[in-house]
Amino acid sequence: MEDFEREKEVKAFDETKLGVKGLVDAGITKVPRIFHHPRDNTKIASESEDTKNYTIPVIDLANIHEDPRARKRVVESVRDASETYGFFQIVNHGIPVSILNQMKDGVLSFFEQDNEVKKEFYTREPKPFMYYSNIKLYKAVAATWKDSFLCNMAPVPPKPEDLPIVCREILLKYLNQVKKLGSILFELLSEALGLNPNYLRDYGCADGLYAFGHYYPACPEPELTLGAVKHADVVFMTVLLQDHVGGLQILHKDMWIDVPPIHEALIVNLGDLIQLITNDKFKSIEHRVVANLGAPRVSIASFFGTVYHQSTRTFGPIKELLSEDNPAKYRETSISEFVVHFTTKCTTGTSPLMHYRI
Repeated sequence: MEDFEREKEVKAFDETKLGVKGLVDAGITKVPRIFHHPRDNTKIASESEDTKNYTIPVIDLANIHEDPRARKRVVESVRDASETYGFFQIVNHGIPVSILNQMKDGVLSFFEQDNEVKKEFYTREPKPFMYYSNIKLYKAVAATWKDSFLCNMAPVPPKPEDLPIVCREILLKYLNQVKKLGSILFELLSEALGLNPNYLRDYGCADGLYAFGHYYPACPEPELTLGAVKHADVVFMTVLLQDHVGGLQILHKDMWIDVPPIHEALIVNLGDLIQLITNDKFKSIEHRVVANLGAPRVSIASFFGTVYHQSTRTFGPIKELLSEDNPAKYRETSISEFVVHFTTKCTTGTSPLMHYRI
């Protein structure tokens, strides 16, 4: 598309304040041009004959506080998964299934509520709660097939009245549970690095928490677009709750691997900032979400990082992990600087890590 044509179509789409769901509700049968993505010829593991070698680890957190042997096994599993995949699923994580189900229902309820009520939250200006379609709508090469809301949780929690009534109670309840779970996960990651259990938490990795609720409507031509483009997360860690529909894939050994929905499980993936401070020991892996022809998909991704809160604090490779044989591979940076570089220079979803390599 010519730039002026795309700009005109993007503006018209944005001004409806109805997002991708509004297009589907209108009964479209063709995906608009602004959502067309170049074809990706990377192999997909699910289409391979040897799918069993491409399975995301599932780690059982049961008894990690009572049984030292169970904790040791979990720490070893977390280390292996963090070094190899940068992704793993967790079960027996402590968040009740009832809360997980209510949170998925809450995301669905927000996006499927009355349009006039939902439109009141539509904005691109920074607020404690924001609803919009495509955070990089005006900068990206192509739009993605999803609508989102953003909720900032920490270090400054939102006022209840700033949140939509339809999901207010469960959003606060769920994110408070995720915050506690994040502290436990950072303990396990610290131990997996050979550090004191409190190291990453004291280092500031758990200071910030914000969440994106995503709604991926069913798509009439899923082969032409994506729910989320290939990207890595510019945070320390992400905890993702996805529904039963599926569509999340990670890039591993030049192949797309499905991350299948598991009832009661949460997905944990490490972000670019963890790779930076661990000096490449732990991996931040690119991932995407494919569009689907069937039912709408919902998810909520909780990000640990102070992206939306300015801070002068800098982060670099952890000194305890460095040696003469393993010198620092990255220069120090603040999260604000890191994110600004990502948003201004990495518009195609590429990681900003290379910019900070020594």
